[in-house]
Amino acid sequence: MGKLFGTDGVRGLINKDLSPELVLKLSRAIGSFFGKGSKLLVGRDVRAGGDMYVKLVEAGLLSTGVDVFYGGLAPTPTLQYAVKTLGYDAGVIVTASHNPPEYNGIKVIDKDGVEIRREKENEIEEILFSERFNSIEWKALTNDVKKEDRVIPTYVKGILQHVDTEKISKKGYTVLIDSANSVGGLTSPLVAKELGCKVYTLNGNLDPLFPARMPEPTFESLKETAKIALTLKADLSIAHDGDADRAIFLDSEGRVQWGDRSGTLLSYWSHVKNPKGSRVIVTAVSSSSLTEEYLAKYGLEVLWTKVGSVDIAHKLQDEKGLAGFEENGGFIYPPHQYVRDGAMSFALMLEFMASENLSSAQLFDRLPKYYLVKTKVNLKPQYDIQGLYGDLIKSYGNRGKVITIDGVKIIGEDFWFLVRKSGTEPIIRIIVEAKDESKAMLLAEELKKFVESK
Repeated sequence: MGKLFGTDGVRGLINKDLSPELVLKLSRAIGSFFGKGSKLLVGRDVRAGGDMYVKLVEAGLLSTGVDVFYGGLAPTPTLQYAVKTLGYDAGVIVTASHNPPEYNGIKVIDKDGVEIRREKENEIEEILFSERFNSIEWKALTNDVKKEDRVIPTYVKGILQHVDTEKISKKGYTVLIDSANSVGGLTSPLVAKELGCKVYTLNGNLDPLFPARMPEPTFESLKETAKIALTLKADLSIAHDGDADRAIFLDSEGRVQWGDRSGTLLSYWSHVKNPKGSRVIVTAVSSSSLTEEYLAKYGLEVLWTKVGSVDIAHKLQDEKGLAGFEENGGFIYPPHQYVRDGAMSFALMLEFMASENLSSAQLFDRLPKYYLVKTKVNLKPQYDIQGLYGDLIKSYGNRGKVITIDGVKIIGEDFWFLVRKSGTEPIIRIIVEAKDESKAMLLAEELKKFVESK
């Protein structure tokens, strides 16, 4: 068995790659790592197999002497905030985030609410592969799983304390929340209601088959959402992924704004809110060049990392940075917590709009205009990834600056692209951005053919 943990947790096809046997063993390894008597919070999103996996996780943890509490259905950042604030030693969340509906997964959360560091992932894997599980005596197996019912109210209250609720409420904003038939619908409407908004919800019913759209909010999957946002004349709309740690914004003109654009604006707003704080912003190599172009004007420094919220969060912690984000819609606001948090991002954007007395479209129009194209190629068996990266550098390296932190990123004068193997799905991701729309589309198609030919 090879490496289990990917970019963000362990994910696999339900009842296939992510078999009940594997989840039980993984849970025993997690319980053995944190140790007898530790308090762990368990929760899940709406995905198929969630109840089965939660029960396997609980059984595995109990067998090692861990005290287990079940927090129920909730977004990942909601459970992370509960781990941090309610005195837990760790948490386990059953989710596959943005993956297609046939996937589920396991995330392990440390006591600070952040996904465990890579070294701890390796230790858990070592316990699993060597089967060095703690196994307590039968007489000690007297503790049942306990219910934790403070998760959602604690989280909503935590978000509200970081924004000017009165200033936002006075605006009476109309908002649309597309929760992708998953757990974002349990929290974001509550936050919006507390902020005095007129709230419309879309795809708010919980459904593990995700009938309305795929769990990942993309330009393609949000076409209907954009039409509805325009019809409602929403001041701001958000679309969550499956576990609501992401928020892709749609502005007051119904335009889908990608995560590095919203992340750049929210990083600036974080600086305004904390002018004496850090000037370091952390983001992944998948983010746009506009990030540095815009933030440099305010004396803010951008640090680049590998793709993945785990790497961004820990780099942000280590650097004591101001904010962090991903181009996929994940934004980290450290005064709240060091994790991606869709509802927190939503509240901050509403506060930004209210404070500047501008529409969301006007705020986004402050940013340099680039055109983004995202595509992907299915990963073939025995694909030579390193060979592909080498060929890309040979063929395109003379066109700009080459960055190899994660995959191959090449930055030219009026464009950039990134080609990298996904850490969560068997695909190769291609991201292209250019100041000319046709150039972005042509380059994306050219790169897709290049990757497919290998």
